[in-house]
Amino acid sequence: MIDIELIIFAAVAVFVLSRLYIVLGKKTGAEPPPSVIREAAKNRVSGEDNADVSSIRPAFTGPGAAAMEEISRMDRLFTPTDFVRKSKKAYEMIVEAFAEGDKKTLSNLLVDDVYEAYVSAIDAREESGAEPLRLMRLKSAEIADAEIIDGSIGQVSVSFEAQLSDGENLRTAKEIWTFERALKESNPAWLLAGVSEAS
Repeated sequence: MIDIELIIFAAVAVFVLSRLYIVLGKKTGAEPPPSVIREAAKNRVSGEDNADVSSIRPAFTGPGAAAMEEISRMDRLFTPTDFVRKSKKAYEMIVEAFAEGDKKTLSNLLVDDVYEAYVSAIDAREESGAEPLRLMRLKSAEIADAEIIDGSIGQVSVSFEAQLSDGENLRTAKEIWTFERALKESNPAWLLAGVSEAS
């Protein structure tokens, strides 16, 4: 006895395969010749066809765009989006370390002169018995500017708005933090190099 279901499935399979051949199996006049395909494949394997990142990503825009372009040429991992994300984390760590009087953590996040200023402020606060300001909420962070110093020092300034509290009073802090890095050195860390009040 002939299995009707088997015949139906076979017919459906033949139909589907024929449609796939019609859609995928035909060559078009726009296809490159085989020699071009082989050359492109060889270049990909040998690494000769690796396009410059700057040619395939959108150009930087906004404040400090030209300097960020230069920074990205010296630090291929740099992107504004990633920098803002990391600067927010740095902001939280520095504010917390300052509130806790954690000088060791601060020494790894600040340039020398800023570190000395923070240490002096911690000592003065502890001597007076004042309550430290603690971060309640980081409301916003965005790049305010960027520049290259002496041809190799990258500086990126980030505008922060945050809510801080001493346990009794809540205040809004609007500041611009400038981070810097020696772009020709292997150390990828950006350190806090300056803090100013945002206008």
